[in-house]
Amino acid sequence: MHFFILGGTGFIGNHLAHYLAGQGHRLSLLVRSQAKSAGLPKSGHFISGDPTSPGSWQKEAAQADVLVNLVGKSIMTRWTEQEKEAILNTRVQATAMAVQALGLAAAAPPCLINANAVGYYPSDGAVYDESGPADDTFLARVCSAWQDEASKATELGARTVILRIAPVLGSDGGMLQSILPIFRLGLGGRIGSGKQGFPWIHVRDLVRAVEFLARHQDIHGPVNACAPKVIDNAGFTQALGRALRRPTVLPVPAIALKAAFGEMAQMLLQAPKVEPRALLDAAFQFDFPRIEQALEDVLASRAAAASAE
Repeated sequence: MHFFILGGTGFIGNHLAHYLAGQGHRLSLLVRSQAKSAGLPKSGHFISGDPTSPGSWQKEAAQADVLVNLVGKSIMTRWTEQEKEAILNTRVQATAMAVQALGLAAAAPPCLINANAVGYYPSDGAVYDESGPADDTFLARVCSAWQDEASKATELGARTVILRIAPVLGSDGGMLQSILPIFRLGLGGRIGSGKQGFPWIHVRDLVRAVEFLARHQDIHGPVNACAPKVIDNAGFTQALGRALRRPTVLPVPAIALKAAFGEMAQMLLQAPKVEPRALLDAAFQFDFPRIEQALEDVLASRAAAASAE
């Protein structure tokens, strides 16, 4: 299959590109400059352009079998009004350009697999599948606007998958990158009450899921990209402490998080509980269904990379 990737230079995009290349797929990747292609598969075809603006890249994207859009400014920052505007606009505008590209297809448009997030759901303690309602937090409103823009692709006849991604675990990036140093020092602990959800997915399962969804033409609409075993923040904290053989007795008070991160602390204190019903119903097999397996693999990969340096 021919995949055209927007956002291929990020943590997820890089892993996806290498995985798809390893599976023998043809790859086209939009990069802001050719220098950004360093570290990506050499077999890929690199097109310079801006995913938030119209360009000649759209004609090439229209010729692919699958258009994967992963573009979006990081949310791991203090949410000033300026940052919130950028978080929303990068996602919605890049999606609008992806949909515009689909409209240039000479025949049937490519399938669109558009990133989204599990922050769409309420954090009320219930476990939600893809039929769950949208919350009314800032992040949920971003997810809703993002999804609404992607859904316009269906009007063009494109099969559209809204990939609601959980925090991603990997050895070279993602959520663990920032918290491992703290936990290694024995200073990690649950956040707030620890009862809030902790949806997650191993990066290998995520990229495998993208290929799986590209192949299964009967799947469309929202798809939760998260591990099937539902855990809370306290459960994750305990699992990481055991994996590192470090204590996790120092909770992070909610008031401290709010002082440090402002509104963004809400995302950490009130995360939803989510299950990947669409993937399970389609018989997708997770390599890492349990947090203990995922952490063991990630930490072993980090150790191997460090010893090779």
